[in-house]
Amino acid sequence: MYTAISNESAAVVIVSNGPGELATWVKPVLDNLIQQKLKSINSSAPNYKLILSLVPCPNATGKEFTVANDWQILDLIIPAKHFLKLILKPSLFGSWPRNGVVVFLGGDQFWNILLAKRLGYQSITYAEWIARWPRWNRHIAAMNEEVKNKVPKKFKKKCKVIGDLMADVKNNLLPINEINNKKWIAILPGSKKAKLSIGIPFFLEVADHIKECEKDINLMIPLAPTTELEDFIFFQSARNPITKYYSSKIKSIKKIENSIFDYVLETQNNSKLFILSRNPNYEILSQCKLAVTTVGANTAELAAIQVPMIVILPTQHLNVMQSWDGIFGIFGKISFINHLMTFFIKRWYIKKKKFFAWPNIKAGKLIVPERIGIIFPKDIAKEVIFLMNNKKLLDDQKFKLSEQRGNDGAAKKLVKLILKLISQLVTYQGSSISNALDD
Repeated sequence: MYTAISNESAAVVIVSNGPGELATWVKPVLDNLIQQKLKSINSSAPNYKLILSLVPCPNATGKEFTVANDWQILDLIIPAKHFLKLILKPSLFGSWPRNGVVVFLGGDQFWNILLAKRLGYQSITYAEWIARWPRWNRHIAAMNEEVKNKVPKKFKKKCKVIGDLMADVKNNLLPINEINNKKWIAILPGSKKAKLSIGIPFFLEVADHIKECEKDINLMIPLAPTTELEDFIFFQSARNPITKYYSSKIKSIKKIENSIFDYVLETQNNSKLFILSRNPNYEILSQCKLAVTTVGANTAELAAIQVPMIVILPTQHLNVMQSWDGIFGIFGKISFINHLMTFFIKRWYIKKKKFFAWPNIKAGKLIVPERIGIIFPKDIAKEVIFLMNNKKLLDDQKFKLSEQRGNDGAAKKLVKLILKLISQLVTYQGSSISNALDD
């Protein structure tokens, strides 16, 4: 259930969509907004509500509301299923402040513009790759100069480069006894159901092959915020048609006491995978020697904390289409189109698209290995073991990832832009927010 907002002098409304965006964009920005709000308690600065509006998106998991609600820092969270209701009748969610800012941090940028216009608020778009609808934005916060250069000349004055929000992902490299000086590999099968349906059977078989060859390698599964233990049980059962192609099965999942890990998953081949359910988990994940992951936002998160990785996407299953982003994910859910699109992707799209992993896309060159196509767990396991035994290759990848990482502070710069705009919209006595931020 959502809670209706009350009257306040201003509102900061964040628009977002999926688990990756919530963890790496929304949370750092909210943390900075909370810090500034606490600083201004005893000042004459306007008291602003913090609101999250989740928007319709084929890549969402449906669990984003629960994840954001667990933070216990938002005044109002509007589920994606109520977004149309919000557009049609905002008053259903309470009395909205007269002044406010709508901030795009994930999804389709159009929703941000639409909501801002409906509420009568100003719009700020964080542009990672491109800023759409520049005419209708009050400000554009660009990730880098390349993004700013894509903005039409007459709208460039609206655009300010703030940096990469991913660089603000917390990276605590202090040794953790259970991790330090041990060979740890992170297994990340994805967070969306379509990816998990393939990823869980596939990755568990990879794990079995790794442990069969290298007993001293330890395996962990950092759960995505929207993934639950029940997902592993379900997607390893006969209810998932993909399991018939793979031999590895789950023998048990047991809770662990007095450990940084929460559970241990044991396969029928006696391979143990330690499950980490806390989020964020970057301080632990950052100490892994290598990650085996599927495509998606998790490749950006791993890059931000400089964890070497191998990125895989098996395309031998027809329903893999449902796990793709954008238009492919939408049409992939339609059966007959699924068949056509799968053929199209295998025969043309994969060959034409240069990169799939975010660090490779960002760099415009191959930094982390990608294995896309008809691939098998045993072959992936062999490559993983080869990398684990080749320190030079891992160090080289880690160095290249560090080169791609921008300077931190983007979240703080975005918040300063947000609050400066609010200070321009709201009249009050005393020092302005923008001045307070300089303290």
